[in-house]
Amino acid sequence: MTNKLVVFDCDGTLVDSQHSICTAMVRAFEEVKLTPPERLAILSAVGLSLPIAMARLLPEADSDFHDHLADCYKRAFHALRRENAVSEPLYPGMADLVRELDGAGWLLGVATGKSDRGLHLCLTHHGILDRFVTLQTADRHPSKPHPSMLHTAMAEAGAAPETTVMIGDTSFDIDMGLAAGARTIGVGWGYHPPDDLLVAGAHALAMDSLELRGHIGPP
Repeated sequence: MTNKLVVFDCDGTLVDSQHSICTAMVRAFEEVKLTPPERLAILSAVGLSLPIAMARLLPEADSDFHDHLADCYKRAFHALRRENAVSEPLYPGMADLVRELDGAGWLLGVATGKSDRGLHLCLTHHGILDRFVTLQTADRHPSKPHPSMLHTAMAEAGAAPETTVMIGDTSFDIDMGLAAGARTIGVGWGYHPPDDLLVAGAHALAMDSLELRGHIGPP
Protein backbone atom coordinates (compact mmCIF):
# COMPACT_ATOMS: atom_id res chain seq x y z
CA MET A 1 0.00 0.00 0.00
CA THR A 2 1.32 3.44 -0.94
CA ASN A 3 1.30 6.01 1.85
CA LYS A 4 -0.27 9.46 1.54
CA LEU A 5 2.20 12.30 2.16
CA VAL A 6 1.83 16.05 2.69
CA VAL A 7 5.07 18.03 2.43
CA PHE A 8 5.19 21.61 3.70
CA ASP A 9 7.64 24.34 2.93
CA CYS A 10 8.69 26.06 6.17
CA ASP A 11 9.50 29.79 5.83
CA GLY A 12 6.45 31.63 4.51
CA THR A 13 4.24 28.54 4.76
CA LEU A 14 4.41 27.08 8.26
CA VAL A 15 6.14 30.03 9.95
CA ASP A 16 6.53 33.74 9.31
CA SER A 17 10.28 34.23 9.62
CA GLN A 18 10.58 37.29 7.39
CA HIS A 19 11.75 39.66 10.15
CA SER A 20 14.67 37.44 11.11
CA ILE A 21 15.57 36.61 7.50
CA CYS A 22 15.58 40.26 6.45
CA THR A 23 17.55 41.34 9.52
CA ALA A 24 20.22 38.69 8.93
CA MET A 25 20.41 39.55 5.23
CA VAL A 26 20.89 43.25 5.96
CA ARG A 27 23.67 42.42 8.43
CA ALA A 28 25.34 40.12 5.88
CA PHE A 29 25.43 42.80 3.20
CA GLU A 30 26.61 45.40 5.68
CA GLU A 31 29.47 43.10 6.73
CA VAL A 32 30.82 43.19 3.17
CA LYS A 33 30.18 46.95 2.86
CA LEU A 34 27.36 46.64 0.33
CA THR A 35 23.95 48.29 0.28
CA PRO A 36 21.39 45.69 1.40
CA PRO A 37 18.65 44.69 -1.04
CA GLU A 38 15.12 45.96 -0.57
CA ARG A 39 12.86 43.89 1.67
CA LEU A 40 10.71 42.61 -1.20
CA ALA A 41 13.81 41.49 -3.09
CA ILE A 42 15.02 39.56 -0.05
CA LEU A 43 11.64 37.89 0.39
CA SER A 44 11.51 36.96 -3.29
CA ALA A 45 14.59 34.78 -2.77
CA VAL A 46 13.37 32.99 0.38
CA GLY A 47 13.25 29.25 -0.18
CA LEU A 48 16.33 29.06 -2.37
CA SER A 49 19.57 27.64 -1.01
CA LEU A 50 21.70 30.48 0.32
CA PRO A 51 24.34 30.69 -2.46
CA ILE A 52 21.57 30.59 -5.09
CA ALA A 53 19.64 33.28 -3.21
CA MET A 54 22.76 35.45 -3.07
CA ALA A 55 23.27 35.02 -6.81
CA ARG A 56 19.70 36.20 -7.35
CA LEU A 57 20.23 39.22 -5.09
CA LEU A 58 23.71 40.10 -6.39
CA PRO A 59 23.99 38.73 -9.94
CA GLU A 60 27.06 40.81 -10.80
CA ALA A 61 29.22 38.96 -8.23
CA ASP A 62 30.96 35.63 -8.82
CA SER A 63 30.18 32.30 -7.16
CA ASP A 64 33.00 32.61 -4.62
CA PHE A 65 31.57 35.89 -3.40
CA HIS A 66 28.07 34.39 -3.27
CA ASP A 67 29.44 31.62 -1.04
CA HIS A 68 31.17 34.20 1.16
CA LEU A 69 27.98 36.25 1.44
CA ALA A 70 26.06 33.08 2.36
CA ASP A 71 28.55 32.48 5.18
CA CYS A 72 28.03 36.06 6.36
CA TYR A 73 24.28 35.44 6.45
CA LYS A 74 24.73 32.26 8.49
CA ARG A 75 26.88 34.12 11.02
CA ALA A 76 24.32 36.90 11.22
CA PHE A 77 21.47 34.46 11.81
CA HIS A 78 23.44 32.58 14.46
CA ALA A 79 24.09 35.93 16.16
CA LEU A 80 20.35 36.58 16.21
CA ARG A 81 19.86 33.23 17.95
CA ARG A 82 22.49 34.11 20.55
CA GLU A 83 20.68 37.42 21.09
CA ASN A 84 17.38 35.53 21.49
CA ALA A 85 16.11 37.70 18.65
CA VAL A 86 14.91 35.08 16.14
CA SER A 87 11.20 35.45 15.40
CA GLU A 88 9.49 32.52 13.62
CA PRO A 89 5.83 32.44 14.70
CA LEU A 90 3.53 29.84 13.20
CA TYR A 91 0.91 31.22 10.86
CA PRO A 92 -2.65 31.14 12.24
CA GLY A 93 -4.15 27.67 12.28
CA MET A 94 -1.04 25.83 11.12
CA ALA A 95 -0.30 23.99 14.38
CA ASP A 96 -3.88 22.70 14.49
CA LEU A 97 -3.72 21.75 10.81
CA VAL A 98 -0.51 19.75 11.29
CA ARG A 99 -2.01 17.88 14.24
CA GLU A 100 -5.29 17.25 12.41
CA LEU A 101 -3.58 15.89 9.29
CA ASP A 102 -1.35 13.66 11.41
CA GLY A 103 -4.36 12.34 13.30
CA ALA A 104 -6.29 11.76 10.07
CA GLY A 105 -3.64 9.41 8.70
CA TRP A 106 -1.53 11.63 6.47
CA LEU A 107 2.23 11.29 6.73
CA LEU A 108 3.87 14.70 7.01
CA GLY A 109 7.16 16.13 5.82
CA VAL A 110 9.03 19.39 5.34
CA ALA A 111 11.14 20.50 2.36
CA THR A 112 12.94 23.76 3.07
CA GLY A 113 15.86 26.00 2.26
CA LYS A 114 16.62 26.08 5.99
CA SER A 115 19.52 24.16 7.49
CA ASP A 116 18.96 20.92 9.41
CA ARG A 117 19.75 22.72 12.67
CA GLY A 118 17.48 25.66 11.92
CA LEU A 119 14.54 23.46 10.96
CA HIS A 120 14.86 21.25 14.04
CA LEU A 121 15.06 24.28 16.33
CA CYS A 122 12.01 25.85 14.69
CA LEU A 123 9.79 22.75 14.80
CA THR A 124 10.92 21.85 18.31
CA HIS A 125 10.14 25.36 19.55
CA HIS A 126 6.56 24.98 18.30
CA GLY A 127 6.15 21.46 19.67
CA ILE A 128 5.43 19.83 16.32
CA LEU A 129 8.72 18.14 15.41
CA ASP A 130 7.40 14.67 16.21
CA ARG A 131 4.53 15.08 13.74
CA PHE A 132 6.88 14.85 10.76
CA VAL A 133 8.29 11.61 9.37
CA THR A 134 10.65 13.17 6.82
CA LEU A 135 12.63 16.43 6.95
CA GLN A 136 14.55 17.61 3.89
CA THR A 137 16.78 20.70 3.94
CA ALA A 138 19.26 22.62 1.85
CA ASP A 139 22.09 20.96 3.79
CA ARG A 140 21.63 17.72 1.84
CA HIS A 141 20.01 18.69 -1.46
CA PRO A 142 20.30 20.98 -4.47
CA SER A 143 18.32 24.19 -4.19
CA LYS A 144 14.64 24.32 -5.01
CA PRO A 145 13.13 23.97 -7.57
CA HIS A 146 15.21 20.81 -8.10
CA PRO A 147 12.94 17.90 -7.04
CA SER A 148 15.60 16.10 -4.96
CA MET A 149 14.01 17.04 -1.63
CA LEU A 150 10.62 15.70 -2.67
CA HIS A 151 12.04 12.54 -4.22
CA THR A 152 13.82 11.75 -0.95
CA ALA A 153 10.78 12.65 1.16
CA MET A 154 8.60 10.30 -0.87
CA ALA A 155 11.16 7.50 -0.63
CA GLU A 156 11.47 7.88 3.15
CA ALA A 157 7.70 8.00 3.63
CA GLY A 158 6.86 5.20 1.21
CA ALA A 159 4.73 7.55 -0.89
CA ALA A 160 4.33 7.93 -4.64
CA PRO A 161 4.07 11.16 -6.65
CA GLU A 162 0.35 10.63 -7.16
CA THR A 163 -0.19 10.30 -3.39
CA THR A 164 1.98 13.28 -2.43
CA VAL A 165 0.94 16.91 -1.91
CA MET A 166 3.48 19.76 -1.91
CA ILE A 167 2.40 22.93 -0.11
CA GLY A 168 4.32 26.19 -0.35
CA ASP A 169 4.24 29.95 -0.70
CA THR A 170 6.72 30.42 -3.57
CA SER A 171 6.93 29.53 -7.22
CA PHE A 172 10.04 27.50 -6.27
CA ASP A 173 7.83 25.19 -4.20
CA ILE A 174 5.30 24.80 -6.99
CA ASP A 175 8.00 24.17 -9.60
CA MET A 176 9.63 21.57 -7.34
CA GLY A 177 6.33 19.81 -6.70
CA LEU A 178 5.45 19.68 -10.38
CA ALA A 179 8.92 18.41 -11.28
CA ALA A 180 8.45 15.57 -8.78
CA GLY A 181 4.98 14.73 -10.12
CA ALA A 182 3.18 15.75 -6.92
CA ARG A 183 -0.07 17.64 -6.47
CA THR A 184 0.73 21.25 -5.56
CA ILE A 185 -1.12 23.74 -3.38
CA GLY A 186 0.01 27.33 -3.05
CA VAL A 187 -0.63 29.41 0.05
CA GLY A 188 -1.41 33.09 -0.28
CA TRP A 189 -0.02 34.31 3.04
CA GLY A 190 3.69 33.94 2.26
CA TYR A 191 6.41 35.73 0.32
CA HIS A 192 5.45 35.39 -3.36
CA PRO A 193 2.30 37.00 -4.79
CA PRO A 194 -0.55 34.46 -4.94
CA ASP A 195 -1.01 35.00 -8.67
CA ASP A 196 2.60 33.90 -9.22
CA LEU A 197 1.77 30.52 -7.71
CA LEU A 198 -1.13 30.01 -10.09
CA VAL A 199 1.00 31.08 -13.05
CA ALA A 200 3.61 28.53 -11.93
CA GLY A 201 0.95 25.85 -12.21
CA ALA A 202 -0.33 25.28 -8.67
CA HIS A 203 -3.30 22.94 -8.70
CA ALA A 204 -5.01 25.01 -5.99
CA LEU A 205 -4.50 28.15 -3.92
CA ALA A 206 -5.44 28.60 -0.26
CA MET A 207 -5.75 31.93 1.52
CA ASP A 208 -6.06 30.52 5.05
CA SER A 209 -5.52 27.24 6.91
CA LEU A 210 -9.18 26.18 6.68
CA GLU A 211 -9.18 26.58 2.91
CA LEU A 212 -5.90 24.69 2.78
CA ARG A 213 -7.41 21.80 4.74
CA GLY A 214 -10.24 21.61 2.24
CA HIS A 215 -7.85 21.49 -0.71
CA ILE A 216 -5.77 18.73 0.88
CA GLY A 217 -8.79 16.48 1.30
CA PRO A 218 -8.93 13.04 2.93
CA PRO A 219 -5.93 10.67 2.99
